[in-house]
Amino acid sequence: MGFFHLFLLSLFTLLSFSSSVSVGGEEGAKFCPKNSCQLVLNFYKESCPQAEEIIRTQVKLLYKQHKNTAFSWLRNIFHDCAVQSCDASLLLDSTRRSVSEKEMDRSFGMRNFKYIETIKEAVERECPGVVSCADILVLSARDAIVEIGGPFIPLKTGRRDGRKSRAPLLEQYLPDHNESILSVLDKFSAIGIDTPGVVALLGSHSVGRTHCTKLVHRLYPEVDPNFNPDHVPHMLKKCPDPVPNPKAVQYVRNDRGTPMKLDNNYYRNILDDKGLLQVDHDLAHDRRTRPIVKQMAKNQNYFFREFARALQILSENNPLTGDKGEIRKRCNVANKRRV
Repeated sequence: MGFFHLFLLSLFTLLSFSSSVSVGGEEGAKFCPKNSCQLVLNFYKESCPQAEEIIRTQVKLLYKQHKNTAFSWLRNIFHDCAVQSCDASLLLDSTRRSVSEKEMDRSFGMRNFKYIETIKEAVERECPGVVSCADILVLSARDAIVEIGGPFIPLKTGRRDGRKSRAPLLEQYLPDHNESILSVLDKFSAIGIDTPGVVALLGSHSVGRTHCTKLVHRLYPEVDPNFNPDHVPHMLKKCPDPVPNPKAVQYVRNDRGTPMKLDNNYYRNILDDKGLLQVDHDLAHDRRTRPIVKQMAKNQNYFFREFARALQILSENNPLTGDKGEIRKRCNVANKRRV
C-alpha cells in the first residue's frame, strides 16, 4: 500500500473517531455518534464508578434523618419525567424570565429539594461535572423505593439536564387527581404506559400524605357520599377548615395502616372506599381499572412487577442524551451559557 493510501486511511480513522463522543456504559467506555447516545445500565461505570454507590449511601443517610425525603424523591420522578422529558427541569429555580415548576400550583406540597442538592454535592466531590441532576433525580427515587419496602428497580442512566423550566406544560402533560380515569390513562398511554402500569404507579399513594387543600372539596360543604363513613371522622379531624391555610401543614396520611411502607394495602383501602383523592376512588370503581385493582390487592408481587415495569418506562421518557442539554453544576440553576 502506497504512502498516499496510508495517509487517506489514517485521515478517515481520525475523522471517524473525532465525530463520536465518549460515554460510560455497561461495557466501559463506548463511542456513539452525536445525538444518538442511549440510556444504559451503569452509564458511569468508567467515568464515575462510585456514582451510584454515593447516591445510594446519601439516600440511606438522609432517609434515616428525614423519613419524608423518600416520599419526596418518589414524587419527583413522576413530576419531572411525566412532563415531556425526564431532564430534571423540575429542580430549576425561577428566574427573571421563567417561573419554576416547583412554584406552580400543581407542585403544591412538594419539598425536600435541598436534599437533592446534598446528593449532588457528594457526587461532585468525587466526579466534578460528570453526573447529571436528571440521573440523580431518577436514582434517588429508585433507592428511596427500596428504603420504604418496595422492590429494587434497575434503571438506566445517561440523561443530561434540561436548561429551562417546563412549567407552561404541566397542565398538558401531568395527570391531576381530579381528572377522569380516561384522561389519566390517556396521558400515561402517551408515554407508553398501559393500564396495569398506570394502576401500579398510582399505588405510590400507598405512602406519604394528602394535604387538606387537595381534599376539602370532598368534605365541604357536604361529605362525598362515596367515602367509607367509618373513615370520615378522621379526615374531618385532620382537615377541620373548609378553606385551609395553604401555608399550614394540614394533611391526612394516605394509608393509616402502613403509612411509611410501599405495599399493596393501598388497593385494599380504595376497594373499601378509603381513597382520599378522587382518582383513588375512581381507580377502584372504573370498569377498566377495577379488575386490576382487585388483583393487586390480592397479590403484592404482581403490584411490584407492574410498578417496576411502569417506572422503567416513565424514567426513560424522552431523555436528553449525547450532546443535548448539559450537566449542571448545581441542580437548581442552569449553567451560564456562552454568548
